[in-house]
Amino acid sequence: MRILVGYNGSVESKAAVRLAGELAGPLGARVEVMTSMEGGPRERPEDIAAAEAHLKEASEIMAGRGVTCEVFQSVRGLSPGEDLVDYAKEKAVDLIVVGVEKRSKTQKILLGSTAQYIILKAPCPVLTVK
Repeated sequence: MRILVGYNGSVESKAAVRLAGELAGPLGARVEVMTSMEGGPRERPEDIAAAEAHLKEASEIMAGRGVTCEVFQSVRGLSPGEDLVDYAKEKAVDLIVVGVEKRSKTQKILLGSTAQYIILKAPCPVLTVK
């Protein structure tokens, strides 16, 4: 079984990593933690460094739970939702775990919702964590 976790360093994404770590052992799952760099090759070096630090943190959370995981950045220039869904399709992921942040209706209209996109477009079940 393959579990994909979307991670950006937020409190919600940390909860997603923790839950994926709890599920991985009993399910015998392989966990992959991904962050998406929406700017693609135009990303600033400091943003790339911050993403790398977030991924290191996710790896440490998993290690603390006794779970090994693969962490990686995607710099394809897609939105985070598109990136996770495309990756899940390409790699035959069995479960996506994402953190959800409470937003007002106005924020959802203006900014959209990454989690909503993933839930609606994913080729596999999606587990959301708040």
